[in-house]
Amino acid sequence: MARLLRSLIFVPGNNSRFLEKAKTLPADIVCFDLEDSVALDEKDSARNLIKEALVKREEYKAEVYVRTNSPRSGMIQDDLAKIIQKGIDGIVIPKVNNVKELKKIEKFLASVEKNHKLKPIELIPSIESAEGVVNAYNIATSSKRISALVFGVFDLLNDMGVEYTKQPEGAKYARAKIPIDAKAAGKYAIDAIWQDLNDEAGFGQDCTIGKSLGYAGKSVIHPDQIPAVHRIFYPSQSEIDWAEKVYQAYIESTKKNKGATVVEGKMIDEVHFKRAKALLDSVRDV
Repeated sequence: MARLLRSLIFVPGNNSRFLEKAKTLPADIVCFDLEDSVALDEKDSARNLIKEALVKREEYKAEVYVRTNSPRSGMIQDDLAKIIQKGIDGIVIPKVNNVKELKKIEKFLASVEKNHKLKPIELIPSIESAEGVVNAYNIATSSKRISALVFGVFDLLNDMGVEYTKQPEGAKYARAKIPIDAKAAGKYAIDAIWQDLNDEAGFGQDCTIGKSLGYAGKSVIHPDQIPAVHRIFYPSQSEIDWAEKVYQAYIESTKKNKGATVVEGKMIDEVHFKRAKALLDSVRDV
């Protein structure tokens, strides 16, 4: 289903000023980070700051996700136990290597959701290793919770023993494979970050390559990168048409006091309506 996943910006979870600033960011997804941007001795502090931020979820314009620590870190259960609450839209799980890891996380997550009386929360696994690349399709199809895959180029290159360059040869196969696997699974794919904030031309070229490979959007690390991403990853006409159908169908359904409805065999509820409206608003704003 059409939705805006053009930009996913990582916000350090241990920086209260950045968490506050994220309320106004025009990204499609704001992702509070507990992993790479947070030192080991600041993990607990970051969890507490994110928990406090989620209480004010209505003040954030974007969808709000949290990136936990990796399955092999031994910290993910502590992350989930602390941050899962009303207001969180989804979870990015870094360095997912196989389905077994994901199923273990999902089982624990379900128990936490039950305790908080929450509906199942979306998951976006990040593919950052050779094993993860090989298993990308199986990972994408392993759960109905999964909405997208993220490509993580730096850890993949590290896993391969390859030095990073702006267009790394060692990552070409993986970068091309992940959106194919995601598409085959009926999911979206979000491209890796671009590290050099001073190379705007290179960033634009990298976004164009990502779109040509089938990515729906790109991970970003600075607000200044968002406008270029949104310009390049503009919704397709088929996405716009579908969003219009969802929007109109839901409006008609609510007029009959029904709420949820069906469009072309697909169940549509309030969250789909909101995403369709956001997509249509983004087109009108251009």
